[in-house]
Amino acid sequence: MAESNQGGPFLEAIRGFLKHDQPQDRREALLRLSGLGAVAGLLSAALVMPWVGGVGLVARDAAAGFMSLPADLDVPSLSSTVLLTADDGTPFAEVSERERRVVDLDDISPWVGTALMAIEDDRFYEHKGLDLRGVIRAAARTAQGDTQGGSTITQQYVKNLLIETADTEEEVDGASAQNLGRKLTELRYAIDVEERLTKDEILEGYLNLSYFGAGAHGIEVAAQRYFSVPAADLDAGQAAMLAGLVRAPSFYDPLNNPDEALERRDLVLDRMVATDVLGADEAEAHKKKGLGIDPSPRGGSCSESDYPFFCDYTMRWLRASDLIGDTVEKREQRITQGGLIVRTTLDTAAQDAAQDAVDKRVPHEDSTKFAAQAMVEPGSGRVRALVQNLRYGFDDEQVGTTSLNLAVDQEDGGSLGYQAGSTFKTYTLAAALEKGLGYGTSFSSPKNLSLSGMSDCEGTRMSSWSIRNAGESDDGSHNMISATKGSVNTYFAQLQKRVGLCETSEMAEKAGVHRADGGDLGVWSSFTLGDQEVSPLTVASSYATFAARGEYCEPRPVRMVTEEGTGEELKTTSECERTVKQDAADGVNHLLQQTFDGGTANGLDLGRPAAGKTGTTDGAAYAWFAGYTPNLSSAVVVGDVRGGEENPLQGVTIGGQHFEIVYGGTLPGPIWQESMRGATKHLPSDAFAGSPGAFGDPKTEPPEQRGGDDDDDDEGGSDTDAEDAEDLADGTGGGGTGEGGTGDDGGT
Repeated sequence: MAESNQGGPFLEAIRGFLKHDQPQDRREALLRLSGLGAVAGLLSAALVMPWVGGVGLVARDAAAGFMSLPADLDVPSLSSTVLLTADDGTPFAEVSERERRVVDLDDISPWVGTALMAIEDDRFYEHKGLDLRGVIRAAARTAQGDTQGGSTITQQYVKNLLIETADTEEEVDGASAQNLGRKLTELRYAIDVEERLTKDEILEGYLNLSYFGAGAHGIEVAAQRYFSVPAADLDAGQAAMLAGLVRAPSFYDPLNNPDEALERRDLVLDRMVATDVLGADEAEAHKKKGLGIDPSPRGGSCSESDYPFFCDYTMRWLRASDLIGDTVEKREQRITQGGLIVRTTLDTAAQDAAQDAVDKRVPHEDSTKFAAQAMVEPGSGRVRALVQNLRYGFDDEQVGTTSLNLAVDQEDGGSLGYQAGSTFKTYTLAAALEKGLGYGTSFSSPKNLSLSGMSDCEGTRMSSWSIRNAGESDDGSHNMISATKGSVNTYFAQLQKRVGLCETSEMAEKAGVHRADGGDLGVWSSFTLGDQEVSPLTVASSYATFAARGEYCEPRPVRMVTEEGTGEELKTTSECERTVKQDAADGVNHLLQQTFDGGTANGLDLGRPAAGKTGTTDGAAYAWFAGYTPNLSSAVVVGDVRGGEENPLQGVTIGGQHFEIVYGGTLPGPIWQESMRGATKHLPSDAFAGSPGAFGDPKTEPPEQRGGDDDDDDEGGSDTDAEDAEDLADGTGGGGTGEGGTGDDGGT
């Protein structure tokens, strides 16, 4: 008799389960039982040895093999957020692939654990990882066609841990696969976890690890997501609903499936009554309240940041950089795991000053117009600010919002870019100076000019090109200084021809210019007039090359990443290279400083040494201003979100001000001036290096007007050769096929 009672309720459950008259019925029942997984299969085989012969031997051997499985499950710290801070250490964003905030068990309402155990594992504090009663109860219901899991909270915790620490999709699939091997491994790990951790530690880990739907990982985020309260303040009804989610968070989602969620919540309340942890009257009172959902929006994304576009750019940079991993998979895992403190290069003073300047002149309520700006530190490549008037958002129907970072390249989350207009004349100047031409290099620069004879880098001769100046006062003979001050198109077309079209485009590339869409720079006749689509960050970075006296630095938004757990610091280094001759860069700096003195940037000075260039594209599709001090470079673009070519900046009212034409100096220029004044307040007022003597008198006056003749001198002189003279005489013009615009640039 004593022998028959051995095992108590467990064997009674087995005997009740196996009351079948026919062997076929027994086999089918056994198969159903085994289908629950390794534990149920092994136990059922062992217990039915008297009825199923040799299966018992298999079970005994399997049990021995089971105990030899590895049991050294790593229990890592749970994934958390990636904290972004400004350069001064001020936090401005918390980003998490899995939104989770880890809390201690003491900071979780006791009702949560009570409700969870009632519905998932009411003997949690009694078993050692495997609950035989629960397995058999689940087996019996499954055999009757009513599916119920038999895993304990510890087993579920192990499964979730394996998924959490998986490096690849294959490992994730393996951790959740419904097969014998996975169940055996899961149980073996569960027994090990029970030996190493206390029950409270397991419960705390489970509640912080579990997924509750709606992007909520862990009980703290779930409490906030569904009820807008901390986990410590959850009542019995709220705890019951959350406990009911862990089995199937999508199916029982109260936001999208409230009926199913309500039914599940009530079932959990009933189980709480059945296990004597909640009174029946109290359970009924909670049922009458309904779900009581009071949701909070998702967090853990850049949209919640004070500087969302800088946040977005930084996260994309981390995913592309080798700083936190040498493969894409390792970087993604590191970001998903979280626990990183990212000290960015963001200068909040510069960012705020730029945002104020942009918002004042191009309010986001003017939803069809946009303004974007980037600031970069010369000599380091540190990105100091990324600004635009449009707010961060993903709703295309919401006026004045966009998810595109208009200041950066497409691969960094930006747009396809914008034609840069006469800001590209700077690269022509650099190419000319590097070739040895001086400030006195002069050309007759009529209002209209046809030019031919240029060739691309493959030697293909360009067809004729017609150019015109934007203003009547631009006509006449000009040298580098006067042409730069007036942004004279016909002068720069001839200077480009003298230097070489290929050499000019190569200079732009050396300075750091590339297309925003990732394509190759187009080498066309109109290159000097800015026919390439680029981003403000690219222009600001390339102008920083001249501010740094010819040293180009790859832009970067991160200074250092610190591992929270270990304190390990991963520091970035400036990737800089001298790409432009120092004398040529110094010469460009001298020329661009002149634009503030009666030039297209007149009145836009900063009260400290600065250099700048306006840019207005053909037909005023886009307007630019790019400029710099020795310690900060910035570029601003203004345009229409519907496309500048179809919606030019002509006859428009922006920010309450009417413009017949928006030039680089009339709207982008004032934005640049105000933002740079604010951004450089805390920076030293450094001066540029002096003008190199090799380029001639830094105050060289333009040649006298002499009926269009050119003034030859020792510093470059005339560039109208016999071929050009023939072109002008016969009207064939020269260069270009209309690939870019004419690049009109008034700048006033």
